[in-house]
Amino acid sequence: MDSIYTIVLNDSDVLSRVCGTNDSNLKLIEEHLGTNVYSRGNELSIETADESLRQEFRFIINRITDELSEGGEGSAYMVSSILNTGLTASFDAEGCAISVPGAIRKVYPKTAGQAALVKALREHDMVFATGPAGSGKTFLAVAEALRLLLSHKVNGIVLTRPVVEAGESLGFLPGTLEDKLNPYLRPLYDSMNAVLARETVHRLTENGLIEIAPLAYMRGRTLNHCAVILDEAQNTTREQMKMFLTRMGEGSKLFITGDLSQVDLPRRVPSGLVHALSLLKQIPEIGMIELSGADVVRSALVRKIVQAYENEQNDE
Repeated sequence: MDSIYTIVLNDSDVLSRVCGTNDSNLKLIEEHLGTNVYSRGNELSIETADESLRQEFRFIINRITDELSEGGEGSAYMVSSILNTGLTASFDAEGCAISVPGAIRKVYPKTAGQAALVKALREHDMVFATGPAGSGKTFLAVAEALRLLLSHKVNGIVLTRPVVEAGESLGFLPGTLEDKLNPYLRPLYDSMNAVLARETVHRLTENGLIEIAPLAYMRGRTLNHCAVILDEAQNTTREQMKMFLTRMGEGSKLFITGDLSQVDLPRRVPSGLVHALSLLKQIPEIGMIELSGADVVRSALVRKIVQAYENEQNDE
């Protein structure tokens, strides 16, 4: 058996950025893997027959190239962050990836918490994912919904959000329903556009395979054979949350995401998400994943800001 395992990158420039200045990134990877990494042309190689080590090597390189494609600088700090998540040591790296047919790229969880969320999204028909801004909860839910749709596991995607600022009375706003909702659903579209080409997302929406709907319009419906995402769920009331959860029909998956630190409801109006998490926690068929500041990947500074707020809450 050939013990040389090689990864081919797009070009030598990408390889240079992966390796870092004076191969500084490569040295970090070698230290982490415990084996030499060889570079030539646009190829990186290691010499090992250990399949788990090969998977870990591929995962690390894929994660670095993903960061580079998203505008990352390829710094030693970024590489260290990838190596220090604990993800590669604890999980099947490729098994954690979300492969959306026709996607721009594979979606890899970037932390152990995110990997646990991917696992929950696959194993449960209803999943609650809570966590701070930038922790990846909405992005991963959207990616998994797209995978289900384009793999023909479901017949459509329904995106909804409570429109707290407008009291869900959108009639006074100009334009179509989609125009009125667009400012509130923009983060969901941004997530889809990060996975699929913009034209593909537009076509799926035009064909009705991706539907947007304000939460108030869900009353009376039964959602069969679709993936439904309720985003910003911390801004639902108890009544709205109960109404939404009971829309679930045959063959559907419900993903509920929210940030418990950003409740925008009026004073003395309890959050439906907080209530649901407490009420339903004993039901084993429901997945509940809580992400933290350690899962924030938006930027190193955002992670520090979130951590500071979390520390303040713990001290109170």
